Amino acid sequence: MSGDRVIVVGAGVGGLAAAVDLAAQGLQVTVVDKADQPGGKMRRVPAGPAALDGGPTVFTMRWVFDDLLDRAGVGRLEDLVGLRPLSVLARHAWDGPQADRVRFDLFADPRRTEDAIGALSGAAEVKRFRAFRDEAARIYHTLVDTYIRNSKTSMPGLIRRAGVGGVGDMARIHPFTTLWAALGKHFQDVRLQQLFGRYATYVGASPFLAPATLMLVAHVELEGVYSVDGGMHALAQALAGLAKRKGATVHYGQAVSRIETAGGRARAVVLDDGRRLEADAILFNGDVNALAEGLLGPAVKTAVPAVPKAARSLSAVTWCVHAETEGFPLLRHTVFFSRDYPREFDDILKRRRLPAEPTVYICAQDRLDDATQDSVPAGPERLLMLVNAPADGDSPSPALDPSEITACQDRTLALLARCGLRVRLDPDSTTITTPRQFARLFPATGGALYGRASHGWQASFTRPGARTRIPGLYLAGGSAHPGPGVPMAALSGRQAAMSILTDRASTSRSRRGAMPGGTSTG
Repeated sequence: MSGDRVIVVGAGVGGLAAAVDLAAQGLQVTVVDKADQPGGKMRRVPAGPAALDGGPTVFTMRWVFDDLLDRAGVGRLEDLVGLRPLSVLARHAWDGPQADRVRFDLFADPRRTEDAIGALSGAAEVKRFRAFRDEAARIYHTLVDTYIRNSKTSMPGLIRRAGVGGVGDMARIHPFTTLWAALGKHFQDVRLQQLFGRYATYVGASPFLAPATLMLVAHVELEGVYSVDGGMHALAQALAGLAKRKGATVHYGQAVSRIETAGGRARAVVLDDGRRLEADAILFNGDVNALAEGLLGPAVKTAVPAVPKAARSLSAVTWCVHAETEGFPLLRHTVFFSRDYPREFDDILKRRRLPAEPTVYICAQDRLDDATQDSVPAGPERLLMLVNAPADGDSPSPALDPSEITACQDRTLALLARCGLRVRLDPDSTTITTPRQFARLFPATGGALYGRASHGWQASFTRPGARTRIPGLYLAGGSAHPGPGVPMAALSGRQAAMSILTDRASTSRSRRGAMPGGTSTG
């Protein structure tokens, strides 16, 4: 690759991060997206007279974006979006008779969390939490440079990069132990196992199948969880604006029908209206399975391996609502747990149906982490309510029929009521998104929201990296390395940008352009 023209297909956070990096280096970047707004899964959804985030709601690992902006020469993240650190990471509730209801807050300050654990479970569990926190930190620090920030994706390469003693370090990240099994060794209180087991769902996985490596999320959260002024979609808007200021061109409402090759390289994209855009490199920021299933044309069908249906991550049913609430003191992030966690995931992954009793996540987008009366919205408020679901949105399964969605809604509201929360849903102010609708929004996924499920030790090493089997075609997004989540998708975009710049420099006769820092390429 020796030219400067790069087309980014998809304005999700990975594509936008890559566009910023590449445009800042002087390349001619064109971003095209079929949607009418940037963000991909970080989308804005109407709910009657209101609009709210209908996708990711948690902002962590801010260093990813600080580094992106630093390389682009535009200052701090606070210069791009408003950020507010949360002192309460999340509130958690378990149902039961009013006298037996349990409420537990996880704090940004570990000492406050220790006090809360002591009140909930006793002093011995506090000691176990400290050991758990230390282990989560060790796992994170083992992987942050060797895997998360690194574009190489193989287990042998990971061991080599760990240096002397690397094999021992790899054993300590527990890739062969499930998260649930590890939590059972750390905690005796099943409620704490359930709470920290929920980290698996952050990547669309079951805690009973995902590796214990995901304990690192506990350390990530302790490094800071933020709310973004205007919601997560405001971050997507800001990144799109920054890419434009750096010289990129961004087009919405422009679906790509196929990617064409010539001379063994990806050379052009053809839009649905028939226009053909030539490029020296093409970055696909969509689910990788769309390539493998031929949705971008036969020329690039062999670019990556297909993701089997059995390997899909979780989907969801979401309710974006503008509604009045009463009873339970919601915070920005609140989780209401089911009484039978194993059954919930068996329902989804084995029985392929909506859970008989779901765990419910609510993002109260007009609240922060202060539940005092002054901070409670007067009148209706914006809520994203989510339950996990099977990724069977492209199948005729009756488990996802409208009657089943209605029954799931009834079970969801009943669980909330048992925990003390009453939500007055108004159909005119409620937008429901099911796995079938997610499958239409994100083709070739069946509604899976996180790419390949992180089940088993090999799963993380089967995600494709930035380069595909077809020269000139690159990947970014949550279905590529290093995985799902807003900061991880942004890192995938940065790794793709670095790969494009590296390949361009290696074939160009002109002086190599430097991109200081950034992500490691091994």
